[in-house]
Amino acid sequence: MASNPSRLIELTGNDLTFAQLYDVAFRGNRVALAPDAIERMNASRVVVERVVASGETAYGINTGFGKLASVRISAEQVRQLQVNLVRSHACGVGVSLSEPETRAMMLLRANALAKGLSGIRPQTVEALCAMLNAKVHPVIPSQGSVGASGDLAPLAHLAQVVIGEGHACLQGETLAGGEALRRAGIIPVALEAKEGLSLLNGTQGMLALLSLALYEADVAADTADVAAALSLDALRGSPGAFDARIMHARAYAGAATTARNLAHLNEGSQIRESHRAAEKDPRVQDAYSLRCTPQVHGAVRDSLVQAREIAAVELNSATDNPLVFARDGSGDIISGGNFHGQPLAMAADQVAIALATLGGISERRIEQMTNPLTSMLPAFLTPEPGLNSGFMIAQVTAAALTSENKTLATPHSVDSISTSGNQEDYVSMGMTGARRLQRMLGNLRYTLAIELLCASQGIDLLAPLQTGTLAKKAIAAVRAVSAKVIEDRPLAADIEAVSGLVANGAFSAILH
Repeated sequence: MASNPSRLIELTGNDLTFAQLYDVAFRGNRVALAPDAIERMNASRVVVERVVASGETAYGINTGFGKLASVRISAEQVRQLQVNLVRSHACGVGVSLSEPETRAMMLLRANALAKGLSGIRPQTVEALCAMLNAKVHPVIPSQGSVGASGDLAPLAHLAQVVIGEGHACLQGETLAGGEALRRAGIIPVALEAKEGLSLLNGTQGMLALLSLALYEADVAADTADVAAALSLDALRGSPGAFDARIMHARAYAGAATTARNLAHLNEGSQIRESHRAAEKDPRVQDAYSLRCTPQVHGAVRDSLVQAREIAAVELNSATDNPLVFARDGSGDIISGGNFHGQPLAMAADQVAIALATLGGISERRIEQMTNPLTSMLPAFLTPEPGLNSGFMIAQVTAAALTSENKTLATPHSVDSISTSGNQEDYVSMGMTGARRLQRMLGNLRYTLAIELLCASQGIDLLAPLQTGTLAKKAIAAVRAVSAKVIEDRPLAADIEAVSGLVANGAFSAILH
């Protein structure tokens, strides 16, 4: 993806794109509030201040929170209420979010507030933008959200640094939040009415993790097509099943894309043509893991598209509560449920199933190649089986990774547990659902790496016959970090190296 890290991204709350999100998360692009966003924020802030001055009761402005919503807070305690909210909700535990995940979460929260429906002052969000630009990254524990009433605990740890508390990373050093702001020249925010709640109440934790996972899942889907094309040639499979007429007869977009990729990658292959001419193949049809690759990979692609459509809506949504609607010098403050993460939780489950599916069919192709009963190649892809075990245990590793991903793909969005004195009695578990995606992606990358290694070895064993022109590029990438296996050696380092290439997009780039 082409990008310019020096390009300023203006936040309006209405038109943030995934490309901009990835630029900020991965490449450190700078951000600022757009002028029209500031106007809308100022208008909604007037509504909040009018409520505070009038003494009218409004949830989260001069009341307690959750089950304590019926407790009235005096005007003198409104500011302290917001600080107490941030401090009390900072209960996260576990491994901290990565730097890209943290930056994505900060950007998404700033953009949601820029929409102008939260009643927060522009200067509070400008402090968040300044933190992004100075690379002051709050330390945000990844566990503690049930995905409704927003990702409260993770966002509280973010908000702590905004007010000069908590902890943050700056230039590789973990500091007290106030010290990190001081070194960056950023003044901590003194929270006014509703601002603590506006910073905490939202779905940006799960959205950040889901959005980044979608980016990596696209790379994995392309890589899976490349790996499958190599496996097809290593197993001397037929490309006939990828005929465009078959795809048109059942017109799924994802299946058509994968079919085109497979055909294109193996164009010019001598292996299949030589085998077909010899008429030695007793198989009438290939195994499903080869023949049905477009249908399976395609379903994954279509599922990722659907999940991305849901996340795209959330990129520019107001997800806190209550929302402030300004109109003609006055306005309304309305309580609702936009903080509920169910859409994202279900999308995360969809992505998890897609990742488990890609790994599952990849492992079957690995087994096809390593099993001499199906491969028509030397047992376990070693020139001297018996003395050497070749890729026998690499297939076992792929099986272990695949089974682990199957269990991780168990839906999270159907779970719920009551919180906050039964006030918040149906929750989404969206953050938990999104959190497991990185682990699944890691497992999938290793599985695809093993398939790429096995397929490259299989094609090498068929020399002097050559594979397709584009497929050769993939094999060259593998061979740049892993030599052909002549006799047994530890393959852990090879798997790790090829997995790194998968993560960096080396194989998906061949298709683009």
